[in-house]
Amino acid sequence: MDVRTGNGFDVHRFGPGDHVMLCGVAIPHDRGLQGHSDADVGLHTITDAIYGALAMGDIGQHFPPSDPQWKGAESHIFLTHAAGLVRERGFTLTHIDCTLICEHPKVGPHARAMRHKLQELLDISLDRISVKATTSERLGFTGRGEGIACLATATLVKP
Repeated sequence: MDVRTGNGFDVHRFGPGDHVMLCGVAIPHDRGLQGHSDADVGLHTITDAIYGALAMGDIGQHFPPSDPQWKGAESHIFLTHAAGLVRERGFTLTHIDCTLICEHPKVGPHARAMRHKLQELLDISLDRISVKATTSERLGFTGRGEGIACLATATLVKP
């Protein structure tokens, strides 16, 4: 059996906007996240965790921010690409653990919707998807409300 684990980490700063995209869910907020795509820090981080488990680099290698075709792209495109590579290589995605780090917006009320969106995008059982949040106790850029950080772990298994 081949069991692989990958980690992802990403950060996006706040900018103008009226919502943030987190794990595929639009959450009302007084600011948006800035990025080349839709800046969904959750989906970017999970995508990188999957690429890491496959030893296939990171999201920027597959979807370079220097390529204008990805400007404003919906991040589910990146995640479903990574999930497709998992299947092509004979693996099964068995678990996702995602931690969003921010003071605001509050993630708890939206975590269930995020898990369901990930279930839909990844075709994985809901009891194998974890989305949670923490603050940084008002320390650092997340504590000052300048942006959101995220870390994720993905587990792949090939019989």
